[in-house]
Amino acid sequence: MHGTPFFFMDKLIKHLSEFVLPRRLQLFEEIIEKRTRYITVALEDIYQSQNASAVLRTCECLGFQDLHIIEAKNQYKLNPDVVMGSSKWLTLHRYSNVPDPTTEAIDSLRSKGYRIVATTPHKDDVDLPDLDLAKGPMALFFGTELTGLTEKMLSQADEFVKIPMHGFTESFNISVSAAITLYELGTRLRNTELPWQLTKNEKESLMLSWLRQSIKKVDLIEEQFFSSRGSIEKEF
Repeated sequence: MHGTPFFFMDKLIKHLSEFVLPRRLQLFEEIIEKRTRYITVALEDIYQSQNASAVLRTCECLGFQDLHIIEAKNQYKLNPDVVMGSSKWLTLHRYSNVPDPTTEAIDSLRSKGYRIVATTPHKDDVDLPDLDLAKGPMALFFGTELTGLTEKMLSQADEFVKIPMHGFTESFNISVSAAITLYELGTRLRNTELPWQLTKNEKESLMLSWLRQSIKKVDLIEEQFFSSRGSIEKEF
């Protein structure tokens, strides 16, 4: 199934909600109110599955709905012992099998209104606590464990941010860096008046996705639902 018309989504959600426990439905409703797309995360060519999985899990735990995965040289692999099932609650966007996955991701994010923020020390960088959330939605780019973000990505970034450090070591592990950055920005974001929550349509679409993943034989249940309402033109 590829989609459900918006004018029917509310009825379908109400119907499918009858097939999950009330406490699970309540949990869905509580979590969806805290989800955000105002800040999103992009990973460029992460090759260590443990670190990649840890970032994904951090995004889910902290309420960041989208994760953009750039696969120019390295395939993004998940470690099930680290990810702990968190991937099914997120919206993953993958950029591969194109001549320039990095530029493809940047162009796509810019078209959606995101400013491109590279997480790396740079001559024009700002410290993480000083990153201005009010300037608009942002896409945070994280690079590989050894070499960081590519020059191609850095040349297209709008802004640069770094985590202030007070030790001898020059950098954090990428999963630690992502966790610190997302916790800091997520906490600040939710204490602002900025429009950080999902729209009504986004919430409904996400709720439908979560319900579908939680119900056995959901395809059959949906077919019966539509059949009972006569011949309805819909896209599957």
